[in-house]
Amino acid sequence: MAENVNHNRKAVWAWYFYDFGNSAFTTLIVTFIYATYYAKVMAASELDGTWLWSIGVSFTAVTVALLSPLLGAAADRTNKRKAFLLVATLICVLASFMLYFQKPYEWQHEHGLPHAAFTALFWFIVGNIAFELGCSFYNSFLPDIAPAEKIGRISGLGWGFGYVGGLLCMILALVGFIQPEAPWFGFSTEASEHIRATNLLVGVWMLLFCIPIFIWVKEPGKYRTNTKDVNLIAESYQRIKETAGEIKKYRQLVRFLIANLFYNDALVTIFSMGAVYATVVLHFSTEEIMVFGIVLNVMAGIGAALFGFLDDKLGGKKTISYSIWGLLIAVTLATVAPDKTTFWIAGILVGIFAGPNQSASRSLMGRFVPPEKESEFYGFFAFSGKATSFLGPFLFGNVTILVEQLFAGKAPFAPQRAGIAVLIVLFALGWILLRRVDEEEGMALAKIPDETLKKNM
Repeated sequence: MAENVNHNRKAVWAWYFYDFGNSAFTTLIVTFIYATYYAKVMAASELDGTWLWSIGVSFTAVTVALLSPLLGAAADRTNKRKAFLLVATLICVLASFMLYFQKPYEWQHEHGLPHAAFTALFWFIVGNIAFELGCSFYNSFLPDIAPAEKIGRISGLGWGFGYVGGLLCMILALVGFIQPEAPWFGFSTEASEHIRATNLLVGVWMLLFCIPIFIWVKEPGKYRTNTKDVNLIAESYQRIKETAGEIKKYRQLVRFLIANLFYNDALVTIFSMGAVYATVVLHFSTEEIMVFGIVLNVMAGIGAALFGFLDDKLGGKKTISYSIWGLLIAVTLATVAPDKTTFWIAGILVGIFAGPNQSASRSLMGRFVPPEKESEFYGFFAFSGKATSFLGPFLFGNVTILVEQLFAGKAPFAPQRAGIAVLIVLFALGWILLRRVDEEEGMALAKIPDETLKKNM
């Protein structure tokens, strides 16, 4: 783990505020409001909307998996993580603004205009890719701002603070745009403008609260490399190649990343398809989805913060393992839920255990990261989180379509139930693979100088 060159209260709070700001994107757009809006009204049917949304999430995952290691290596090579983070943030903000202009299928059809389903999906993909890449650079600052003995609680509190940000933005969207007969700032309800306007709120929210990290969190500085007359892309690929070739030295890190491939895939699918599932299968209204999202964010924030302290006591592996069991129970309940009450119970369990799962994964990665390679290794962390994460949404969408076709539209249950059941298998595989990780050895290897490891290979 790198020396904590930035460990001070301002840096830590600035780091928290970035999560506070960018969580609005994943809460309002990826998970609760825009996802359900898209599935219900942007395509010719809810089934088409569900399938297209799953394709968009899958495409994002593949792209992020390919780009994260490359851009992480480039950021480490140039020591310009903040510059990469700034570009990713601004692209995400722009995409959020552009989603406001994409109108529903029926409105477009009535006015003789081509439907905007693919244009909206394009801007969602652009924004989601930028969001995920930004998270990779953001996460890479954790070992710099957190002392080793507090990395779990700082990661957990950061995740909890992020949930608070998403929660507050969701409440503003609910009381200012969704519920009022006369939405704020003169927006109307025609063509769902009041719902589309929440995308503008997300963009402004991100711009406002992401500013502190660019002021108070500093680059380490001592790892700066002279990049004059250097082919950055070629050098980055070379560095990835070298890291991949030497990564067997960090065997516990490799085992952890492989486990992360599966359980994170299931979690990504919950976030991207859960609200769609609730809307289509259990007929949640937009208002119900938003209240549901508010409760989930409250529970997730509490869970992430509390488990952050347990993380430092029990270790990241145990914290992740307990959270996977909680999520397994939640997904099983959601799959068989006969009514909204049962789904509410499943959702609250997801809220309690999702935050700790993500937070403990980030902090365990921080414990395994060797000096001078934070961005690069967190790039591989993002890769492990996305390399197969197209699979969950892809299977959800296509299993749903398959069941619909097999029963010729007369299935005895909602086809989406078969899609969500796939996540049980993914969580179980992740837990089995995580059991092979030796946390103490992984931490010890991260502290050994690179030259010493080479001699012992």
